[in-house]
Amino acid sequence: MEWLHLVSWFFGGAFLTNAVPHFVSGVMGKPFQSPFATPSGQGLSSSTVNVLWGFLNLVVGYVLLCHVGDFDLRNTSDGVALGLGVLALSLPSARHFGRFHGGNTPGHS
Repeated sequence: MEWLHLVSWFFGGAFLTNAVPHFVSGVMGKPFQSPFATPSGQGLSSSTVNVLWGFLNLVVGYVLLCHVGDFDLRNTSDGVALGLGVLALSLPSARHFGRFHGGNTPGHS
């Protein structure tokens, strides 16, 4: 079923996007918000936890893109599904993490 593949690739994009801030912060040795912190998503987790969480997100994103259907980035609908997944997680993440890291400028939050 083609539409299930598109849904998988959408979520693959979301997981790959979620991997970036966690993995990069962790590799840089910086604490960052994670689902495992207290309170969840607001408190800071260690750099090690973030590397592991980011890596898990990379693995899940890889599986959803490369092992479900025949993903082809040159196929417009495949690329759009991936891109929408990236965008769907990127914008809320920017607003959420911007509250903690100064990314939401006054009057534009």
